[in-house]
Amino acid sequence: MVPDHRIHRILIVTAVAAEADSVSAGLALSPGLGGPEPLPLPGGLVLRRHTGGTGAVRIDVLVGGVGPAAVAASTGTALAYASLTGTGSDTDTRARTGPASRTGCHPAPDARPYDLVVSAGIAGGFQPLAPLGSVVVSSALVAADLGAETPDGYLAVDELGFGRSVHPVPDALTGRVAAALDAGGTPYAVAPVLTVSTVTGTAARAAALAERHPGAAAEAMEGFGVAEAAAAYGLPVVEIRAVSNAVGPRDRAAWRIGEALTALRHTFELLSSTVFVELEPS
Repeated sequence: MVPDHRIHRILIVTAVAAEADSVSAGLALSPGLGGPEPLPLPGGLVLRRHTGGTGAVRIDVLVGGVGPAAVAASTGTALAYASLTGTGSDTDTRARTGPASRTGCHPAPDARPYDLVVSAGIAGGFQPLAPLGSVVVSSALVAADLGAETPDGYLAVDELGFGRSVHPVPDALTGRVAAALDAGGTPYAVAPVLTVSTVTGTAARAAALAERHPGAAAEAMEGFGVAEAAAAYGLPVVEIRAVSNAVGPRDRAAWRIGEALTALRHTFELLSSTVFVELEPS
């Protein structure tokens, strides 16, 4: 049995399969990781599991769907299933292959099924903070349009007295990710990443978001939803985005999706041999 302090369990959630393909391709380039092995979940979801270090490192990649609601539901399903069945830990392998699989017994519930949850994919970048092809590491995951419009301007949901609109990321975590990217020669920014339900398509809205959220470097549609699910289990979360386009008027000819997916793959190749094996145990 692998000692608990060597088990590093990470759940990476993307919106679409192309993003998950890039993440898994990057993980597979790490000499210490195998896989991916498919692991079915309820609701038709499937984890792509990468393992390494004789099972000490387990990294699961999940296609969670587009938008904060869909991805919160998918992430919550994965976390709940892992917590109740042990699929986030080494007990899962023993349950499926050992005596428990023959007796019908199941592992004890795990209150902390992962050590870290990551929202990953491509995104729009606020210029000039996040050039196309660069990577943004979230200092905070921000629900940028969860609130109310008033005659005096926008009010975030927490200003209305309901819930929260920001999930900060521990400085130590962003520092580790940034150090790995720096060592790998990847251009990056550490800054707030905005979550929206409607992608920005005009210069006016881009300017309004930049004014409302000073220093924000990227806009996507899933990070805050992933963070809400992770927070229910007390798990740290970070969002990592490769920039495919500028936030503002939609110009498909200027999009660099292939370049961004390549940057995403390279990022997770770097992280798989650095940050993910340095995490403190849960």
